[in-house]
Amino acid sequence: MRQLVLDTETTGLKARGGDRIIEIGCIELINRQLTGNHLHFYINPERDSDPGALAVHGLTTEFLSDKPKFAQIASELCDFVKGAQIIIHNAPFDVGFLDAELALLGLAPFNEQCGTEVIDTLVHARQIFPGKRNSLDALCERFSISNAHRTLHGALLDAELLALVYLAMTRGQENLLLDILNEPCADTRQHASIALEQLILPVLRATPDEIAAHTTVLDELEKAAKIQSVWRSSIE
Repeated sequence: MRQLVLDTETTGLKARGGDRIIEIGCIELINRQLTGNHLHFYINPERDSDPGALAVHGLTTEFLSDKPKFAQIASELCDFVKGAQIIIHNAPFDVGFLDAELALLGLAPFNEQCGTEVIDTLVHARQIFPGKRNSLDALCERFSISNAHRTLHGALLDAELLALVYLAMTRGQENLLLDILNEPCADTRQHASIALEQLILPVLRATPDEIAAHTTVLDELEKAAKIQSVWRSSIE
């Protein structure tokens, strides 16, 4: 199975308000293994970043001025994601920006470009850790994944960290996949002999002292509740 862990950086928070994508990073997994294959673009958004966004990613207008525009990388991006399961943290944000960029070019939405499902790791994390912080930084800390080298947000770096977080969050799936891949064929499978008589557990009867103690507890419960206990018949 081919999966791509994807992240973007943008000029601001509002795709519908004119903010644009300035960086895209994709990390490839095949059968839950990092392949080393990735796709990375810096993109000229043809506008300045909001001060708040600039403080997060540090990608200045000057740095991005000679980078390709989204129209120039759209075809390569769509080809790369085609047929892959996409993994994104807070997927509506990134997909919303990708859809907006594709719409400007008259192209189909991102989900149609990849043709498969998009997994939102933020939703998954909230299901596993309800009521806790589930930012990428918080998940890295929770799974002991070092992000000490991350002073600013970057799409490729964040995608790399998210790939490790996703693998840690879904480790049970990895074990299941390994079991399936390592399972022998039906015609060569070896079945161990099981002595069924060894599975019969002995019945240990209560001693008179244990029965007396149990009866005392039932007497106290019935006195407090003013009804006969349903457990009374089990010792009679």
